[in-house]
Amino acid sequence: MSYTGILLDLPTDSSIATITLNRPDKRNALNPTLISEITHAFQTLGANDAVKAIVLAANGKVFCAGMDLAYLQEISQNSVMQNKADSRRFHDMLSAIYSCPKPVVARVQGAAIAGGCGIASVCDIVVASREKAIFGYSEVKIGFIPAIVSVYLVRRIGGTQAQRLLLTAENVSADEAYRLGLTTHVADDADLDAKVLEVAQMLAANSTPAIALTKEILGNLSGMSLDAALDYACSMNAIARTTDDFKRGVAGFLQKM
Repeated sequence: MSYTGILLDLPTDSSIATITLNRPDKRNALNPTLISEITHAFQTLGANDAVKAIVLAANGKVFCAGMDLAYLQEISQNSVMQNKADSRRFHDMLSAIYSCPKPVVARVQGAAIAGGCGIASVCDIVVASREKAIFGYSEVKIGFIPAIVSVYLVRRIGGTQAQRLLLTAENVSADEAYRLGLTTHVADDADLDAKVLEVAQMLAANSTPAIALTKEILGNLSGMSLDAALDYACSMNAIARTTDDFKRGVAGFLQKM
């Protein structure tokens, strides 16, 4: 697939791939093309054996400003069924990021608003610029609702603080987002790239099958009873023990003893 709204850097001398939102003149706002390209890129990288970690970055001053204004005007005229199909495409994009078997690091260098904040919230690791990054769900300001992103946000930071962010539509700083659990790392702007690389390399050094299985566990535990969760965990544990990485890891550990 040829991309127009993103840049895709595949690994050459490393195992880290980078997807860069590349509509800086539109504040990297989401439109159908960009949504489709992000979905396709994550699905492609998730199946690429050479990739062990993915960085999601953005060109320009803004990480992602949410929906493109022209796109918002268009969907305001759609029928319920048209909007349901369109919502499904947005859902598919977030799911492609969240369910990607490779760990995903968001490099948030500026504002992540509405759908853009939703994108950050489905990444495994979020590294934000202390000086320039802000986070907010602005949907209710324009009569919209943060329906799909709310599902992921509640899982990430819990109901109480999700309720605060979604109902007030306030913007919060990188430090406040860190306190809430929305971001995982905050770095000075000058150190942002170094921190992103450090985290991505740490992730890439781990076992790819083990990372994928761990992500699957974390994605499925919510809503399970204690007994069901433990039974599921035992099954996943058994699967992990059959992987080549596990067998090599055990053999290597025993050789060192």
